[in-house]
Amino acid sequence: MKRFSDLPDIVLGPLKDRPDADWQQAPPGKWTPAQIVEHLALALEGCADGFEKRRARDPMFRRSPTGPQRIGKVLVMHLGWFPPFLTAPSMTAPAPRVDRGAAEAHFRRGVERLEDLARLLLPARARDLFVKHPSMGDLTLPEWLEFHVIHSRHHARQIRARLPR
Repeated sequence: MKRFSDLPDIVLGPLKDRPDADWQQAPPGKWTPAQIVEHLALALEGCADGFEKRRARDPMFRRSPTGPQRIGKVLVMHLGWFPPFLTAPSMTAPAPRVDRGAAEAHFRRGVERLEDLARLLLPARARDLFVKHPSMGDLTLPEWLEFHVIHSRHHARQIRARLPR
């Protein structure tokens, strides 16, 4: 598995030196590469917001996951598979038209912000600070960082599939 610090290469690498038009290509009903990058940026931002709000709290305890959350965690975190029937949470859905430069800058800021939080919070808060994932329940910051790598690799495959050969 790659590291969190590799996210810009994983996501933006396939788009390097590509014209703006390539960032806007997608099959009907699917997100463009620019929208995918923005979706990932929104996910990073939401995660960072959650840890920022909770970082001053006393140690927390993980809530028991529900059955579907346990299954979701196995599918995503252990198998790296995102069920096709799942849709992105509304707070991570990109706008219908996303500017390449804005999406890339937003994504890079999200990566940097989570790296800063990791430097601040880890290892001291690695096991007692949680933010709820919509499908997998409470996750620690290390689990979230791992999720973002898996999630980004999933979407990087989609980006590569949309690019002209």
